Amino acid sequence: MKVRVEEHVKFQPEKLAKIPLATTGRLQLDLYCVSPGQVQKPHTHDAQDKIYYVLKGAGRFSLAGTEAALRAGEALVAPAGTEHGLVNDGPDPLVILVVVAPPPPPH
Repeated sequence: MKVRVEEHVKFQPEKLAKIPLATTGRLQLDLYCVSPGQVQKPHTHDAQDKIYYVLKGAGRFSLAGTEAALRAGEALVAPAGTEHGLVNDGPDPLVILVVVAPPPPPH
């Protein structure tokens, strides 16, 4: 399956956009489009690992109570059970490729 990521970039004024790109039985690929000032509150996933890979922009990411600035070309790995979140505290849009494994169960 080929995914042209740039075709899916879309921002929302009220909250960060979580755009599903692909899901298999073992992983989920999402795109997060985060405008300046938008936040993903710290949270945990008991049964899923998550990888954030910054495609464009920069932001502040939290992992297990520690914060780190990430910019394009950098990634953060949040193992299952580890609190994580992010904030776009800069002036530019933030675009992140997100991998979750295994995918969350359907709602």
